[in-house]
Amino acid sequence: MFKKVLIANRGEIAVRIIQACRELDILPVAIFSEPDQDSKHVKLAAETWKLEGAPNQVYLDVEQIINIAKKCKAEAIHPGYGFLAENGDFADLCAKNDITFIGPSSDVIKMMGSKVESRRVMAKAGVPVVPGTTDPVTTVDEVKKLATEYGYPVAIKASAGGGGRGLRVVRKEEEVENALAGAVREGSSYFGSGEVYVEKYLDRPRHIEVQVIGDNHGNVVHLFERDCSSQRRHQKLLEESPAARLDPKVKAELLSSAVKGTKALGYSSAGTLEFLVEDDRFYFLEMNTRVQVEHPITEMVTGVDIVKEQIRVAAGMKLSFTQEETSQRGHSIECRVNAEDPNKNFLPNPGTIHNYVEPQHPWSRVDSACYPGYTVLPFYDSLLAKLVVWGKDREEAIARMRLALTDFIIEGVATTIPFHLALLDDPNFLSGEVTTNYVEKEMMKNWKELGPKYEKKNSQTLAKS
Repeated sequence: MFKKVLIANRGEIAVRIIQACRELDILPVAIFSEPDQDSKHVKLAAETWKLEGAPNQVYLDVEQIINIAKKCKAEAIHPGYGFLAENGDFADLCAKNDITFIGPSSDVIKMMGSKVESRRVMAKAGVPVVPGTTDPVTTVDEVKKLATEYGYPVAIKASAGGGGRGLRVVRKEEEVENALAGAVREGSSYFGSGEVYVEKYLDRPRHIEVQVIGDNHGNVVHLFERDCSSQRRHQKLLEESPAARLDPKVKAELLSSAVKGTKALGYSSAGTLEFLVEDDRFYFLEMNTRVQVEHPITEMVTGVDIVKEQIRVAAGMKLSFTQEETSQRGHSIECRVNAEDPNKNFLPNPGTIHNYVEPQHPWSRVDSACYPGYTVLPFYDSLLAKLVVWGKDREEAIARMRLALTDFIIEGVATTIPFHLALLDDPNFLSGEVTTNYVEKEMMKNWKELGPKYEKKNSQTLAKS
C-alpha cells in the first residue's frame, strides 16, 4: 500500500479522499491556491503545499503538481474529479515520473475521452449505442444526409465535449449550418478540439448510469445503477439509486452491458458508464473514467467504499469483493447543494457563509468542505455540499431528504435548497417519471409561483434554529 498520496484537487472531493487515505493509514498531501489556504482540505491533510499562480489555473498546472509530488515523495496522485481527473497526458506524466496515477491507464482515458472513439469501442463490444456516426463529420451536407437517415431531431456533439458544451440539437434542415458551426466552435474553445459527430436525438430519455470498478487482475464488477435524470442544462441536480420504475429485464441487460464494455477496455479503477434509456431500450452515452460526484449514493446502498477501493486497486491489490457479494439495499438520494440562485436562472452566488449547520440525522451524510466563515470563491465550481440520505425504500428516502434539506442551515449565499424541496414534491418526480428535459422544460415554468413557498419553508426552519 502507498505511504503517501498527493490529492490534486480541492473542496469536498479532496476532503473525501483525505478521509479514505486516513482509513488506509496513508499520509494525505493537500495542494492549495492562495485563496484556498484556509480551506477544510488544507486543515485536514497531513502535509500541505501552496500552488503558485492564478487561482483559476493552478490546479491544472501539471508541472508544478508533479514537482510537488516529487519533493514530498508522494508515491501516488489522486485527481478526484474535474481538473486533471480525465487528462490522459497528466496520467502519462505521472508514469514518466514513477508516480502512480490513481485512475485507469492513459490510453483508456484518451479513448473514452473521445465520444467518437468510445462509441466505436462500445459498439464493437456489443454495447448498444445511439444510432449515429463513429467517424467525425465535417460538412453541412454530411449532417443533412445523416439526419435524413436517422430522422430529425439529431444532435451534433463535440467529440471531446461534456456537460452540454459543444452540443447542438437540430430539429429541421435549415438549422444544420448554424448548429454545426456552433458545435465546432464550442468544442474548439472549451476542449481544444473541433471534431464533432452526429447521432439520433432522443426527446424524452432517462439518464441512467452504472458504477463499475475493475482491478489489474482482470476482475470487473458493477455496483448497480443510478438515475441522474433530474438535471438542468445537462447539469445533474439530484441522483438516486436504485432507479425508479426501471424494468427488471432492462436493468439486467444494462448492468450486463456495462460490465461487458468495461472488460473490453481492460479497465482498472472506478468508472461510470452513462446510458440514455427510453421505453424498453437503452443506449451507451459516454464513460467517465473517474470517481463521480454522485458516488455516495452507490456507497450507501451497496456498503462499498468506492474511493478506498480505487486506491487499493491502484496499489495493485485485487478487488476486496466479488459480484456475487454485492447487492442493493434500500434507496439513497443525493441533492447537489450549490451556491446558485434559482430565482436568477441558477446564477452562481459566491460570497461568505455566515452560518453553516449540517443536518444531524442517523440516516444522512454530508460531503462538504464548508464551515461558518467559509468563502465561496468565484474561480471554482459552485458545489457547496452533497446531501445524501438512505431509506428502506424510495418513499422513506424522499421523506428523509425533505427533512434533511429543511434542517440544513446555510446563510450568507443563495442556495438550491428551495429548488430541491420543490422537486421532491413534484408529482412527476414522485411517480419516478422524470426525464432529462423535464426540469428545464416543465418544472421551471412554475418556479416563480413555487419558489417563495419553498424559500419560506426553509427560512422557517432557520428561524426556529
